[in-house]
Amino acid sequence: MAKPSWLNLNPSTGSGNGTIANSASAHTGRTARTGTVTITGVGVSTPAAYKVTQTPKSEFASFDNGAEMSAPKAAGTVTVEGKTNSQKLTFAWAGSVSDVAIPAKYSANGTQTDNAASITGDPGATAEFPFSIELEFPANETIEEIVRTLKVTANGGQAVQIAIKQAAGDAKLSVSPTEITIPQNGSAVSVTVTSNTSWTAA
Repeated sequence: MAKPSWLNLNPSTGSGNGTIANSASAHTGRTARTGTVTITGVGVSTPAAYKVTQTPKSEFASFDNGAEMSAPKAAGTVTVEGKTNSQKLTFAWAGSVSDVAIPAKYSANGTQTDNAASITGDPGATAEFPFSIELEFPANETIEEIVRTLKVTANGGQAVQIAIKQAAGDAKLSVSPTEITIPQNGSAVSVTVTSNTSWTAA
């Protein structure tokens, strides 16, 4: 049986007594990986062998942008990306957000997957993989930054959040009508002010 491809041996050949250093690249899957190294010797009929196990990475989910990211003030799709080795991811808003729906599906290792459903093929068992979710944001019509916090929870309960900060909208001000006539007796005539910022009439 050949050694696993992830395992490096140094040296892989020798003569007489010797020591083999066994190393590997970081293992990002959540289950241990194992393999066997077989050593054959000239004139030796029965090879010697030893088993190698590499410990796994703890189950996790992380966002590529860290704890926060920005979004434009205009309406449109905001894509949030990350990595995980979980078998299942659940997306939800932290706190009460009613103006942006959590999509029914997201991309897990390039495959469309239902939110909170097991990921086909369980790629996280052997290695971490990318995920992304597309959120449809409305335009920010206010002059204040809007912060929405997205939470993703791995199958084992590990959770991580990212604050998505949507840029403030443009200040707006208009009046209607733009011309009025006050009657001779001086009674009031109203003008409607439409604005998303504070204003002063002078």
